[in-house]
Amino acid sequence: MSSSTSSSESTPGSDGPAVWRRFFRLAAGSAVAFVALIYAFVVVVDPWGMLPLSPPFDRVPVTSNQRFAYPMLARSPQFDSAIIGTSTSRLLRSAALDPAFGARFVNLAMNEATVFEMSSIFNVFRRAHRQPKVIIVGLDVRWCVTGDSYQRLTPRPFPPWMYGRDLWRGYGEMFNLFAVQEAGKEFGVLTGLKPPDMGRDGYTRFVPPDSQYDPVRVAARLREYTVMVPGSERAGPPETWRYPTLEVLRDDLSGLPAETRKILFFVPYNHRMLTPPDSDGAAVWNECKRRVAAMARALPDTNVVDFMLPSPITGNDDNYWDGMHYRVFTADRLAKDLVAAVKGEPSADYRLLSGPAGP
Repeated sequence: MSSSTSSSESTPGSDGPAVWRRFFRLAAGSAVAFVALIYAFVVVVDPWGMLPLSPPFDRVPVTSNQRFAYPMLARSPQFDSAIIGTSTSRLLRSAALDPAFGARFVNLAMNEATVFEMSSIFNVFRRAHRQPKVIIVGLDVRWCVTGDSYQRLTPRPFPPWMYGRDLWRGYGEMFNLFAVQEAGKEFGVLTGLKPPDMGRDGYTRFVPPDSQYDPVRVAARLREYTVMVPGSERAGPPETWRYPTLEVLRDDLSGLPAETRKILFFVPYNHRMLTPPDSDGAAVWNECKRRVAAMARALPDTNVVDFMLPSPITGNDDNYWDGMHYRVFTADRLAKDLVAAVKGEPSADYRLLSGPAGP
C-alpha cells in the first residue's frame, strides 16, 4: 500500500480562509444592501418634502424642531399668506385669519427663532410666492436688540440646505439616523399608523389644553417673570442707537410687492414684562417702535399694531400660561384685533403706530 496521499486531497482546514472570505463578502454585501434599502426608504418617504424627485405624498410636518418642518410648508402652493415670528406668534390660527383677509395663511413662527432664522423662512416663502396676499410679522425682543450684531442661531439645529436654492444637496443630507427617524414618523402618519401631532398649516397648539389650566400654578409661574429689555450695547441718545435686526426687517419687507398687505405687531407680553414709563428699558422699546412705525410709513400698505402696552389683555393674568405665552382664546382675540386694526378701528387692546388711523 502506497504511503503517499493523492495531491487532489485537501489538508484538513485548508479551505478555511476561502470560507471566511465568502462569509465576509456576503456580510458586507448584505450590509450594503440593507443600508441602500434604508436610504431608499428615507428618500422616497422624504420626511421634510424637500427633495426634487420626491413622490407627491400628502406629507405633514413631523419634526418638532420647526426649522426642519417649515421649509416644506413655506414652499407649498396651497398658501398665499404667512405669519412670521417666534413662539409668541405660533398660536395665531389660520382658521381665524383666512376668512377676514380672503387668504390662505401658513403659520411659520418658530420657537425661540432668531431674526436670522425668521428672515430665512420668510425668504423661502417669498421666493415661492411672488404675489403673497398678506404677511404678518410678530415683533418681540428679538427685533429690538441694539448694537452692531445679533444672535444668528440657537442650540437648536438649523439646516441651511433646506433654505437654499439647490435642493439636490438634500440627497446627501438624508444619510443619517435623524433622517431615518423622521422618515419613520412620516411613514407612520402617511399609512395611518400614527396620528399627526402638528398642523398641516403650521399651526400647532404647543401650550396645554385649557382643561389643564390652573390659575394658582400659572400665578406662581408668572411671578418668575420680570421686565424684558432688549440687550446689547447702547451709548448716547436713542436716535443714535443702531437696531441691526430692523435693517433685516426693512430689507425683507422691501422685497414684497406693493400690493401685499404687511401687518407688523408688537406682541402682548404679560404686564410683568412691560417696562415702566420713563425707564431706560422703556426708551429702548419706544425707539424701536418709533423706527418700525417710520419704516412702515415708507412702505406701501403696511400697518403697525402695538399690543405691548398696558391693556385688558396684558393686565389680565388669566389670559396667559406664562409671561410670554398667552392662551388659545387670547390668540383668537389677537386675530380679531388685527383685523380691526387694519380697518382703523380703535381698541383698548392695542395702539395703532402706523396704518389707517396711525400717525
